[in-house]
Amino acid sequence: QVQLVESGGGLVQAGGSLRLSCATSGRTYSSYAMGWFRQTPGKEREFVAGIVRSGGTTYYADSLKGRFTISRDNAKNTVYLQMNSLKPDDTAVYYCAADTNSNKLRIGRPGSWGQGTQVTVSS
Repeated sequence: QVQLVESGGGLVQAGGSLRLSCATSGRTYSSYAMGWFRQTPGKEREFVAGIVRSGGTTYYADSLKGRFTISRDNAKNTVYLQMNSLKPDDTAVYYCAADTNSNKLRIGRPGSWGQGTQVTVSS
């Protein structure tokens, strides 16, 4: 497993932008596929975006394509989620996730989770 620490959440008005960061510990960061999920009270955690180990391939929840962008900097052991044109429906706790197997991210079963960061979008 790898330790994950998210940051960058906060309160933003609808139409605004935020960039979330997820810093990881360990020397094997580049061995992990990374992803972002989100969860609102009473709902299951849902997949947002994922990125393979090399950063060469990214994938998104269909409903978020075009507004959210995932990227990673393997030199800094950090993955990012750039969120643009935010809507009140994007309000959630956002979680960073990691697994050496990207398929586990796709099915929502990664081996490591961060503690989450709150994103609140006001109307």
